[in-house]
Amino acid sequence: MWTYIVRRTLYNIPVFLSIIFVVMLALRVNDPVSAQLGKNASQQQIELLTEEMGLNQPFLEQYGRFIWKLVRLDFDERSWDQGFPVGEMILNAIPPSMAVTIPTLTITASIAICVGLISAFNRGRVIDKTLMFVAVIGMSISVLVYIIIGQYWGAFLPSQKVDGWPFQISVDASAGETPWFFFNPANWVAFCMLPVMINVTVALGYDTRFYRAVMVEESQRDYIRTARAKGASIKRVMFVHMLKNAMIPIITRIMISLPFIITGSILIEVYFSIPGMGRTLINAINAKDFPVIQAFTALFSALFIASNILTDVLYALADPRVRLS
Repeated sequence: MWTYIVRRTLYNIPVFLSIIFVVMLALRVNDPVSAQLGKNASQQQIELLTEEMGLNQPFLEQYGRFIWKLVRLDFDERSWDQGFPVGEMILNAIPPSMAVTIPTLTITASIAICVGLISAFNRGRVIDKTLMFVAVIGMSISVLVYIIIGQYWGAFLPSQKVDGWPFQISVDASAGETPWFFFNPANWVAFCMLPVMINVTVALGYDTRFYRAVMVEESQRDYIRTARAKGASIKRVMFVHMLKNAMIPIITRIMISLPFIITGSILIEVYFSIPGMGRTLINAINAKDFPVIQAFTALFSALFIASNILTDVLYALADPRVRLS
């Protein structure tokens, strides 16, 4: 297994380097110096800031210097916009994102798998049609609509009528002084529970339809008919036989979402002012903050590559028929 992991990692190094190369090249289409200094800057000011940012050097030299920093895990370069070290910004942004994404992924997967099983076993009946109708409605509405409705009906309006209403529309500027601020139960309920509920509502429609399709396909297999013919209960067939044999697509679906535990949900973080990875990245893009964007790109790329490799390993652990070769 370790041989396979090492080989896959080596195969993906060119992919990783290519992603960073393309992103760095695309970033330099814009001129961050003009954005920082404005239109009335003198030529001397432009040259000084260009040199300070390291943009006066050839592109390949800039690329090589950044890769060398990645090899040494050196994230001490400071943000052009915020002035903080990029590594510190990443470490401060990860916990707020995890406070929202971990509960979202856990709750969504648990509910969607159970609903998918129920729909599959009641295929074509009223309960199946009702669940799928709700799922389609849920996935057809934009996440922005859920955010607006959630903020107004879930936070703003009740707070006007009920003293001490727990949900807040956004995080106060003075809040979140430490990265683990949102893991305090009271703070999590106030600032994260409503975003989690919105995220779960949005994701349930997609995941429920996916898991239903998987379970319907599994329910037609011979081993299910055999188990039912032997008198196995519906619960045993659903949660022992079917669920176990459907682990490959379930692992695929969950592992696709796994990197988002770190990267966060951009829209949710922006509209609820949660200082996570998604919001930090959007602010960096708006400010043309190359060091932050490049570091985040490297981190996101590494997460997705690691997720793909881990998915193959989990396939082999979940299904003895799968061989890593």
